[in-house]
Amino acid sequence: MTTKQYVYERELADSDMTNAAIIKQFCEFRDSDKVRRSHYFESRYENLYLDLIYVPAMYPVMEQAKEFAKQILAVDGHMKAGFWFNLMQPGQVTQEHTHDDDDECLSGVYYIDAPVGSGDLLVKTPDDEIRISPQAGQFVFFPPNIPHQVTENKSECERLSVGMNFGIE
Repeated sequence: MTTKQYVYERELADSDMTNAAIIKQFCEFRDSDKVRRSHYFESRYENLYLDLIYVPAMYPVMEQAKEFAKQILAVDGHMKAGFWFNLMQPGQVTQEHTHDDDDECLSGVYYIDAPVGSGDLLVKTPDDEIRISPQAGQFVFFPPNIPHQVTENKSECERLSVGMNFGIE
């Protein structure tokens, strides 16, 4: 019997400096009109879109994410990728959802700042529910049609992550 793997975890090498730069750049624009907001649930926007020109420290993260996506999907061609920030305040959750709206082949998340207790990722595969406690510098990839959510941020700090979708160019 063969079981399909649904969740893939990877790490970004030397993530501390990269994440510090991303946080600094993101915080500079987080409340500005440069951020496009979507998915308003329970008094917050779950998706915060900020172009790479404002957060250039995201370039190496996205390049590494595309390489991981190519490995996971076993493709040689170029990958296209979209991303958005997800800022969770204490007490907030991300509701169950999927990412299979368009031509996505793979979805993922990268954790920039993930204090202990700031919410676990729950990925609901056909056979199981996988719980992942995030750590800064960690990537988690999964099929876009798999329901997932984030449990309550029970820490006293914000959590910052980046959601991603990948397709083949």
